[in-house]
Amino acid sequence: MTDTGDRSQAASGEAAASRSDAGPVEGSNTVAGQTSGVDAPRDDAAQPKKRRRRRRRRKKADNPAAETSAKDQKQAPETQAARPAQPKPAVPKDPPVYAAIDLGTNNCRLLVAKRSRDGFRVIDAYSRIVRLGEGLASTGQLSDDAMNRAAAALKICADKMKRRGVTRARSIATEACRTAENGADFIARVAQETGIELDIVSTADEAQLAVGGCAPLLDPEHAAALVFDIGGGSTELMWVHHEDKPKPEIIDWTSLPCGVVTLAETYGGDEVSEALYQDMVADVAERLAPFKQRLEDRECAEKRFHLLGTSGTVTTIAGVHLGLKRYDRSQVDGAWVSLEDVSKVTQTLLGMTLAERATHSCVGQERADLVLAGCAILDAISQAWPAERLRVADRGLREGILFSLMEADQTRGSAGRRRRRRRRRRKSQANQGGSPATGEPQS
Repeated sequence: MTDTGDRSQAASGEAAASRSDAGPVEGSNTVAGQTSGVDAPRDDAAQPKKRRRRRRRRKKADNPAAETSAKDQKQAPETQAARPAQPKPAVPKDPPVYAAIDLGTNNCRLLVAKRSRDGFRVIDAYSRIVRLGEGLASTGQLSDDAMNRAAAALKICADKMKRRGVTRARSIATEACRTAENGADFIARVAQETGIELDIVSTADEAQLAVGGCAPLLDPEHAAALVFDIGGGSTELMWVHHEDKPKPEIIDWTSLPCGVVTLAETYGGDEVSEALYQDMVADVAERLAPFKQRLEDRECAEKRFHLLGTSGTVTTIAGVHLGLKRYDRSQVDGAWVSLEDVSKVTQTLLGMTLAERATHSCVGQERADLVLAGCAILDAISQAWPAERLRVADRGLREGILFSLMEADQTRGSAGRRRRRRRRRRKSQANQGGSPATGEPQS
């Protein structure tokens, strides 16, 4: 087609377009968006666009290199704009901060930690002797002074947890709150004053947490261990198998309603004679007899076992045995002590007055009237199960709580990852037309 023909066709197209822009004639049957049964006239308004397309084709035929360059320059920003935006790098989340509180009959303890490759790393800790169970054996109730001491310690724990940004926590109360008539009232008071929700654990839970906290100290060269926790109001004993097992297995356990506070209040803890001490040992031995018989009936008396003790009693004995001028956890936790050396330390403490025990660097004033009651409990245990050695654990319920919290988070995270993988699999199969259940094409 010649240029003259193009211009004449364009002129006629422009005239038709001007008439078409005038809109439908008033009184006609044509409505916007619809047409009558008569064929619609050709839309001449599209003619200028066709003319421009023909010009571009002729220009491209005359100079293909220039056309390609101009096209590339024109489409470059469009391609860049059409490209999906790159996702922003994910901001790493702060690792969770865990906390565990153990409110016992004698102590209030806090541990704050973060997960590490080999377990956890402690970032804060707190321990105070509050003697919550003081007088409980005779009155059946927690005294006002004891509750005030415990509440004050828990307020310090709450402040530390807030300052450390704790994200996951569990707080437990043991024997004193289990047996006290006003234990539930005290739990409610703590929640109101500190915001800490104390969970009164059963003796079974307490035994499980104690084993979980001490598990890293189980000796792999022994097939079994008697793990015991001498508390203020109760003593838990667990017979544990750990040979060729990923986790230690509690074969049997018991809880004695007898701890250092209750025993000292019953027999006295200030001035303890040899005869009085033997009376305490005999009392505990009688309480241990049913558990000992049960283990013998189950043939749990392996030759290759050791004792593993977690309590202030065993750590005090280890500190005295090591001759520490000041208590040092790094030297005590995991230390091995022979039962012969335990007996020597006990005789040394029996020969001291209350004032002398109070001034000892590893005993102190707060434990001076309780330590011999703890020695009597340990003496009864070692007579019933005469192992070669005792391993000392400056760890226990708090560590067991932390391990359980971290394990629960890890299990929850693994379950979430499995769910996400299943969703992605189902979505992929649906996009491919397969059955979500079998992956086969659906008919």
